[in-house]
Amino acid sequence: MNSLTATDERTLVLIRTLHASRELVFNAWSDPKHLVRWWGPNDFTLPHCEQDFRVGGTYRFCMRAPDGSDHWVRGRYLEISEPDLLVFTWLREDVPGDIWCDTVVRITLRQQGSRTEMELEQTTFATKDHCDEHREGWSECFDRLAYFLNPKTTSN
Repeated sequence: MNSLTATDERTLVLIRTLHASRELVFNAWSDPKHLVRWWGPNDFTLPHCEQDFRVGGTYRFCMRAPDGSDHWVRGRYLEISEPDLLVFTWLREDVPGDIWCDTVVRITLRQQGSRTEMELEQTTFATKDHCDEHREGWSECFDRLAYFLNPKTTSN
């Protein structure tokens, strides 16, 4: 069994600079037709994408791994301030009803000239291992987002 570590070791913060406007980045998060093109780690697909994009609305996604295994995530939108802020709960359940990750994600978008700085903060993971696993997954997901937004460039 994993023991609890300090809160700062169980909080994930990632910052990316994307070659796109803040509005375009926000739209990539808020529209299912965009989400299915970039969401998930490398080589994952998003065969199920339900989204009620409003404060109090819910979402439910199925990320399918290359080996065919399904990884479900769902949650509720807590705060939406277009085009600079998105806050939502994050519940991971690989077996229906078996929640193994219960956190809150905060996406902040800051315009920097023609680029956007995107900051993700996700807290608080039950273990440092869960935090590290999500760091890898989100990093790959953000690589895919950067390519989706501007296939001719990459993010910093």
